[in-house]
Amino acid sequence: MISRYTREAMGAVWTDEARMEAWRKVEVAACEETEGPTPSELDAIRAATFTVEAVAERERVTDHDVAAFVDVLAESAGAAGRWIHFGLTSSDVLDTALALQLREAGAQLVEGADAFAAALADQARDHRATLCVGRTHGVHAEPTTFGIKLAGYALEAHRNARRLEEAFAQAAYGGLSGAVGTYAATSPDFERCVLARLDLVPEPISTQVIPRDRHAQVLQAIALAGAGLERFATEIRHLQRTEVREVEEPFRAGQKGSSAMPHKRNPITTERITGIARLLRGYAQAGLENVALWHERDISHSSVERVALPDATILLDYSQHLATRVATGMTVHSDRMLGNLEATHGALYSQRALLALVAAGRSREHAYRLVQENAQRAWDEGLQFRDLLAEAAPELDLGEVFDPSAFVSNADEIIGRLDAAGL
Repeated sequence: MISRYTREAMGAVWTDEARMEAWRKVEVAACEETEGPTPSELDAIRAATFTVEAVAERERVTDHDVAAFVDVLAESAGAAGRWIHFGLTSSDVLDTALALQLREAGAQLVEGADAFAAALADQARDHRATLCVGRTHGVHAEPTTFGIKLAGYALEAHRNARRLEEAFAQAAYGGLSGAVGTYAATSPDFERCVLARLDLVPEPISTQVIPRDRHAQVLQAIALAGAGLERFATEIRHLQRTEVREVEEPFRAGQKGSSAMPHKRNPITTERITGIARLLRGYAQAGLENVALWHERDISHSSVERVALPDATILLDYSQHLATRVATGMTVHSDRMLGNLEATHGALYSQRALLALVAAGRSREHAYRLVQENAQRAWDEGLQFRDLLAEAAPELDLGEVFDPSAFVSNADEIIGRLDAAGL
């Protein structure tokens, strides 16, 4: 992934150095459970080192990255190096080491997902009574509160955090079952002991590789979390439109919105989140394609995972960071929200008028037609819906019909549901 979208901690998980260090940990743990190496030989194996440059130079000869790594590490260990990779096949090392990297990446992503959910929950509570227009099909529907709106995003973010947690947990499986998964050169006990040292769970039945549905689930959870970020970002982008201007994403001092038009403050952060979500969905598809390998394994998944897993985790980490910054620092124009409530001249109280007329004895069809006709007149002609109803339905208590508190009355209970999720 390009450095522009790579945060330091997540990027460090996927460097060549980190990847080979994970390989080294697996190789050392395997030697520690192998019958044969003496204590002094184990000390030499534990002290063995490598450099990425030395492995790359060796790979130009072997055309095999793990074999090159084993050569370099074994040479560093001296005579004891003969025990390194004893009884193992490359995928034993690759898949088990990948599980270590995914575990580290997953911990960061879950932490970031929880931070995003918490930021939304805090804003939802702060704006529980901030009245604004609710929209369906992009058209004014009825009033809601900005807090209720944000509470829905907060719970979705919480669900995505739990999905990520579950997905990475089910990927924390290793395997040292040998060339075709029969333990012909090792044993199930050996595998259990090695993986216990690494705090991983043995894959119950592997071939030469860990089944790729596990990695596909990780990429699916990442894509779904990205979709949740995109939904929030899309809402902010719409609310920041000049004609709406109810919310704006943070705009720092010195920031420029346009190279040509100095007045511009564009929703570039939420647009970036939206674009990243598209990439994440692509990686999820690639993960699905990786599930069906030939027989006990082929390497068609390898090239995909070298790109998809680092890039997807790095991008989601970055996108979560952006979304949390928007949720925490967005500017909420509550006065503009109130102003937009009047855009239809009160017509968005139509359901309350309809119900009041039915309760007063009119048929639903007659009441609907009366309300619809006057609501549309209010909107089309710029007349006050309340004044039109006063003439068309004098029996109504218009103070009750046009009471905005009805749309806030259940806000505390709705937003209180965040407590049950631990937000």
